[in-house]
Amino acid sequence: MSLYNIVLVLLGISIMGVAWLPPLMAKYPLSYPIVFIGLGLAAYSLPLGLPDPIPLHNNTLATHLFELCVIVALTGTGLKIDRSFSLRKWRMPLLLVLVLMLLTIASFALTAWWLLAIAPAPAVLLAATLAPTDPVLAGDVQVGDPGEGQEDTVRFALTAEAGMNDGLAFPFVYLALALIPAATSLQDRLFEWAWYDVLYRVGMGVALGWLIGQTMGKLIFRLPKHIEIKGSAYGFIVLAVTFTTYGLTELTHGYGFLAVFVAAITLRGNEKAHEYHQQMHAFTDQLERLFIVVILVLFGGALANGLLVTLTWTQAALGLLLLFVIRPLGGMLTLYGSRATLPERAAISFFGIRGIGSFFYLAFALEKGEFVNSEQLWVITGFTVLTSIVMHGILATPVMTWLDRRAGRG
Repeated sequence: MSLYNIVLVLLGISIMGVAWLPPLMAKYPLSYPIVFIGLGLAAYSLPLGLPDPIPLHNNTLATHLFELCVIVALTGTGLKIDRSFSLRKWRMPLLLVLVLMLLTIASFALTAWWLLAIAPAPAVLLAATLAPTDPVLAGDVQVGDPGEGQEDTVRFALTAEAGMNDGLAFPFVYLALALIPAATSLQDRLFEWAWYDVLYRVGMGVALGWLIGQTMGKLIFRLPKHIEIKGSAYGFIVLAVTFTTYGLTELTHGYGFLAVFVAAITLRGNEKAHEYHQQMHAFTDQLERLFIVVILVLFGGALANGLLVTLTWTQAALGLLLLFVIRPLGGMLTLYGSRATLPERAAISFFGIRGIGSFFYLAFALEKGEFVNSEQLWVITGFTVLTSIVMHGILATPVMTWLDRRAGRG
């Protein structure tokens, strides 16, 4: 059998599924990512000769695939947030990013060092990889499409957090790289990390994201008043904004993830009621789902090919501690005293979904530096992401439905 034709059939079935499954499963305690992981498991269990799905064996290709998925997801995430940015309105997601993520990284790195005797560099890398929540797989607990008004406390906090922390986790990935033994002194490496990887890169990401978002907002909403442009073209326009923002920011050594999200929410602030927002979001949503299909099927294939075959009880315990103790407890402490109700704080703290962003950070770091026991890092990350997808995927619908009924929204 032709491998090419087999891949086409598998891809066709997957795309058909991503088109039909989300609305069919909307009322059930099961998310469609679980189905695609299962499809990958099934396909790779057959003797079809499919391509090697283990990320570590194709690190560069895997890095760019994860990267494209995340930047498209970040644009879609920013475009569907109706709430304009201000320190007061965004106080809760800012707390989650600036306080909870730091607590999570520090706690998880120390736990990894204590439980598995992992060296400082890989411990920090693992923490930076798994601390940020995911903008790709968290659709069940995020706000609705632009203008739909589904921006309750829980959905807004989780959506905005997922958008911001995928950029702000990057400094800690670079911190892990700085901790790798090198010829220069650790003090010099940490000083460079502080001013360059934290201050400069974050600042450049925010500045370029805002500037490009403002510029493209004026072009997108004013140009059609002078020349005739079909509304359907704006799907491609927003993709151009995504790639341009990411590419320019990376060329200037800023954080492209952060810039893409900032550009998206800046763009969303222009003429909020305009129909182009719906068209742009719809295009990014469809493209994001296409990437999700490919990555989740390959992830299922990696599981079938033995990604977790060396998983130990202590490695599994580390991932479970993150999902059931470190993130929930840290979230409740961070949000203590906020205006959110206790059930809302509990939901925000619990639904720290891990996913494709974690895959990207790990693949990126392993391409940039030499970390000991890189296979162990993939095993822990793969197990934690799999557990998160299954657990959060099953619980998201009933929990969010209960919260909506409790608040009188359904």
